[in-house]
Formats: sequence, C-alpha cells, structure tokens
Amino acid sequence: MKVCLIGSGGREYAIGARLIEDNPDIVLDVIPGNDTMTFATTHPDIGATDIPAIVEFCSANEIELCVVAPDNPLVAGLVDALEDTGIACFGPRQRGAMLEGSKSFAKQFMFRHGIPTASYAEFHDVQQAQEYAQRASYPLVIKADGLALGKGVVIVDDVAQAHSVLADFMVWRKFGESSAAVIIEEFLSGPEISVLALCDGKTIKPLVSSMDHKKIFDGDRGPNTGGMGCIAPNPVFTAQIATEFEQKIMQPTLTGLIKDGIDFRGCLYFGLMLTVDGLKVIEYNARFGDPETQVVLPLLKGNLLSIFRATSQGRLADVVVECQDRHAACVVMAAEGYPEHPVTGDVVSFPADVEPYLIFAGVKRNGNGELESASGRVLNVLGFGASLGEAIDSAYDHVSAISFAHSHYRNDIGTTAREIEDHHDL
Repeated sequence: MKVCLIGSGGREYAIGARLIEDNPDIVLDVIPGNDTMTFATTHPDIGATDIPAIVEFCSANEIELCVVAPDNPLVAGLVDALEDTGIACFGPRQRGAMLEGSKSFAKQFMFRHGIPTASYAEFHDVQQAQEYAQRASYPLVIKADGLALGKGVVIVDDVAQAHSVLADFMVWRKFGESSAAVIIEEFLSGPEISVLALCDGKTIKPLVSSMDHKKIFDGDRGPNTGGMGCIAPNPVFTAQIATEFEQKIMQPTLTGLIKDGIDFRGCLYFGLMLTVDGLKVIEYNARFGDPETQVVLPLLKGNLLSIFRATSQGRLADVVVECQDRHAACVVMAAEGYPEHPVTGDVVSFPADVEPYLIFAGVKRNGNGELESASGRVLNVLGFGASLGEAIDSAYDHVSAISFAHSHYRNDIGTTAREIEDHHDL
C-alpha cells in the first residue's frame, strides 16, 4: 500500500515510525519530512501547505491514503483538495479543521451545543478590546483567534499587561492575520488533561489521556510553547472524570458536528481543565497533539494503519481501540532561546542504546553528516515503565546521556502528575 504522511516534526516522526513498525512492507512518503526519517521511502522537498504540489505528487504516485498531521495544511484545505481528486485522507476537511483554526468558531460551536467552556468575548477592533479590558476583572486569558503554533495564548494579570498584549496581537500583528482578531476569556484554574480521540463522522473513540506541559520554564513559568513534555496516562483522568468527559463533552461534540453537517474524520484533540465547577474545554485541536502523540501512540494497541483506514472510511465502530496498561513520559529538549529566538546549528550526539527512545523533531544533517539542531523543539526523549515514576525517571536518564550544547529542557515534567498520583494512593 502507498501512504503519504504530511509534516516534518516529532509528531510526524512518531506516526511514521509506528506505521512502518506495524506495516514494514508499505511505501511511505513523508512531505517534507526531516533528515532522520530513514523509515520513509522518500521525503520530497515540498512544503506542507503547498496544496497543488502535494495533490500532484499524491496523484502521480498513486497514493492510497494521505495522513495530514499538522494544523496549517488542514486549515488551508489540503484534505478537501485531496479528497476531491479521489485520494482518501486521515484528517478533517477545512470546515472541521476550523475548530482549531478559529477560536471564535470553536467557542460559538461549544456554546451552540451546550459544551462546558469558559465565558468569553470576541474582538476585531483593538480599541473595543482595550475598553473591555479596562473594566474587566483579572486575571484574564487573551487568545489569538487563528493558528499561532501553540504560542498565541497569554494570561494577563492587570489592565496594563492586557493593553500591551492586545497591541502586540492586533496592532503589531505578532502572529500575522491570526492575531487580527482575539478572544478574551474567563480565567479558569485546575489541572489540565489532554484527550486525543479518533472520529469518523459517526463514531468517536478516545485514546489514553495525557498531561502536557506548555510553559517554557520549570514550575509552569514563562511563555507558552508548543509543549515541553508530556506524560500518559494522566492520573487526574479517573474513571469518574472519564465518564463526565464522555457524557458532557465528547458525545455532545460528536452530536454537534453531525447537527452542523461537519463530517469530521481524523483525530480530535480535547484540551480540558478540571475546575471546581467540573470539566471544561479549553481548546479543540483538529489533529494529533505534539508532544502528546509521542506518549499516546506507544501505548496504543493494534495496527495504526488499519485504524487510520477505518477512520477515513467511516468504519471506526468496527475497530477495537485499546491501550496498554503501562506509563510513558516525554521530555522535550529544545534549543536555548525557544520559543522566541532559538539557537540552532549545535551538533547533537547520543549513545546507540538511547536512540530507540528518541523522537527526532527540529533536526537536520550538516555537511559532515552530523545531526544538528535546526529549530525550536529539537528532540523528544521518551521513557516507559510499569509506574509513572519509572517512566519519568527513565526519560530523564536518557536525557542525561545526550550531548547537545545550548539545549533547554524542563526538569519537572510529570512532577505534578506524580504528586496527584501519590495523593490518590493515600
């Protein structure tokens, strides 16, 4: 079978490696891929949002399934273009992808279908937004309406900070047109939960829960990033909370999609917060999370390609989706200066026995064939164990064996989850 995977980062490395592990005889092209994706048959020099070139490549190479992993091509309508030429896809069409592509679209969807979320106001004019901020209670959350690589969310503590962020977003267009409009949202507090769910338009099935760590520094300090580490399963997501999620959030989301005529086929990511008032949706993503994918996929039983095909064909109800009873941890090794100004070009080296636990993200080969840092999030370092503590300790043991100048990583991935788990055991 001929499969094409769109993307080039750690998430795509994890997906591609698992596809080949489960199906060693398939032809797998990764667009654009990276230099470490040796499992790929080819990785053509085509941009992930170059829709005409991708459609031409997939048509010419008789691709039977295209897995579209990143947000940008989904929101740009790549799946629409591919499916309109008869190429099956794992990933939603453009309208479904707007659950991630527009915070306003997602909020309106949630309020329309009674899905619990924070109260909010939407603004397209900076003066009106600043007037609202002047009379608001703090803290507040300001979100760029469009895609911003996970960095378009800022918690503000006072009017001055709010005005500054609003100017950065709406006047100076920090994220281009993505921050031309903003959402100002009620601040919620509580532990966060990530749930990736497979959806074929009629059936939705959750995978194992996880806990992301979005802030750049230990203690959840500093600006948001695309994610600095992750653990799975999430100890906050007890059987009782899982039932609440399925009844009040997951099933109403599927019902809402069907009512709105959105045939969502792919991975729907639920970013959740457990507040004093119950579980609430912080955000939707229309694809696998990064780095959540890196801890969730190793725990998933079954053949990933079969699951993807069933999802794209509307046969998810016929597929058993189960996860292993073990724990996984991922520590992201980023380049110093990430997320604003990452230092790149440093050689990355590691012992051979650590390599099986590495997911290669922002890397490339230099002229000497050495691996070097090429973007913000460079490596995802994994650990597994019968307990959460074992998985975390294993991941950090692997981190300690890696040589990478100007690296930055958090030292507390999983610490909060460990404390919660210890409390549950009392």
